[in-house]
Amino acid sequence: MQALTLLIGNALVEVVIYVIASIMLLGLGAGVGFYLVQQKMKKAGKTAAKIIEEAKKNAEDTRKTSLLDSKQEIYRLKQDAEKEIKERKKEAQDLENKLTQREVRLDNRNANLDKREESLINKERKIDDRKLEIEKEYSKVEEIIQEQEKKLIEISGIGKEKAREIILSRIEEDMAMEIAAFIRDEEDKAKNEANRKAQSLLAYAIQQYANETVNEKTVSVIALPNDEMKGRIIGREGRNIRAIEASTGVDIIIDDTPEAVVISCFDPIRREIARRTMEALVADGRIQPPRIEELVNKFKKELDTEVRETGEKAVFETGIGKVHPELIKLIGKLKYRTSYGQNALTHSLEVAFLAGKLAVEIGLNESIARRAGLLHDIGKAADHEMEGSHVDIGLELANRYREKTEVIDAIGSHHGDKEPTTIIAHLVAAADTLSAARPGARSESLDNYIKRLTQLEEICNEFKGVDKSYALQAGREIRVLVKPDEINDLEAYKLARDMRIKIENNVNYPGNIKVVVIRETRAQEIAK
Repeated sequence: MQALTLLIGNALVEVVIYVIASIMLLGLGAGVGFYLVQQKMKKAGKTAAKIIEEAKKNAEDTRKTSLLDSKQEIYRLKQDAEKEIKERKKEAQDLENKLTQREVRLDNRNANLDKREESLINKERKIDDRKLEIEKEYSKVEEIIQEQEKKLIEISGIGKEKAREIILSRIEEDMAMEIAAFIRDEEDKAKNEANRKAQSLLAYAIQQYANETVNEKTVSVIALPNDEMKGRIIGREGRNIRAIEASTGVDIIIDDTPEAVVISCFDPIRREIARRTMEALVADGRIQPPRIEELVNKFKKELDTEVRETGEKAVFETGIGKVHPELIKLIGKLKYRTSYGQNALTHSLEVAFLAGKLAVEIGLNESIARRAGLLHDIGKAADHEMEGSHVDIGLELANRYREKTEVIDAIGSHHGDKEPTTIIAHLVAAADTLSAARPGARSESLDNYIKRLTQLEEICNEFKGVDKSYALQAGREIRVLVKPDEINDLEAYKLARDMRIKIENNVNYPGNIKVVVIRETRAQEIAK
């Protein structure tokens, strides 16, 4: 029992010693750990302070660099702004100078117009005064004639009518030379005054037009490499040619003409599509209904694009401003339309520019005149699709797309279907005549050509004293040789005037015809 107690006591002592030792070791370890942690904290604090110091230094350097860059950027922006301001000031100054110069020109033009208006007013007053003087002189002449008639009746015992016939006959004989001289002088005066009076006369002059009939081109001929190709175009039992006619709406004429087929259609667009399709088929060699339909659709799209681009180009060239898209297409279609052998679009462009020039000469709006000239034949682009003449169709289209009054008036009156109500319409009619009547503008059949030349020569040969007459320059000049022993120099002027009047009254012709009367005396001797 004692041994057990002793053993337990020893064990307890050992446990206590072990616990005490453990506690001491733990305390020692904690102290050492605390010391090490404290040392690490001091070292970390120093490192953190160093990092903070470096960060502050870097931040200060960055701030200085950014500030310097900002100042440089601000300086650059300021320089750019000052440069732009100078450029804007220069542009504004240039614009101001241009406006000032334009204002000066307008002021000068207004002053010239005022002077011109005043001059015209003075001329009108002088004309009125002269008219009154002429009327007074005419009254005096009437009184003198009446007194002379009474005296002649009393002296001669002849009746008034008989005396009138005798007097007029003698006056006509005595005054023949004076009349011829007067005609020559007046023609010279008219030539000298023509340029000065042109501005007021252009709107009412040159409005004759030809009535000759020329067949419009309604067919296209396609050349073939050989007659075998003609059979391939026809196809088995005619299926290929039927496919072409059904797709394009034209008539294909295959006759005995070697190595050629004829495309016939009144619609120029359809005929053009068929022509291109036929040429492509001949070049490709594959002639089948599916291929035909494919090419027809392709060329329809191409032609639609070309028509629109052609119309836009014409509008741009004439500078007439905004035009309805449908009218632009119709203008483009005029490229494939002919009238008397003359291309309708080329003719319309000529009329537009001529009408514009005439408008400028008399002080009217050039843009409106060009617009009316370009659209005056617009009905021809749709006369295969709509009922009526091209004038009626053009009026309907112009009203539908709300064209200007001057344009509508020019379309309706350029062929004399109605009286024009605006000066622009007169100008378009004159320009239309000039474009159609210029040499080479329109084709003419041989029969009509010969008939017109023969008629001119026959009219001139009817006059007394004419030896020979010759129609020259495609009938635009008639040259007459007279007998010098029957017609003198003064009478030649009167003869030319009489011929001109008779030609105007009896012949239909495009443009003008120049009448030249030639009188010459030849002295001839024969040396033997």
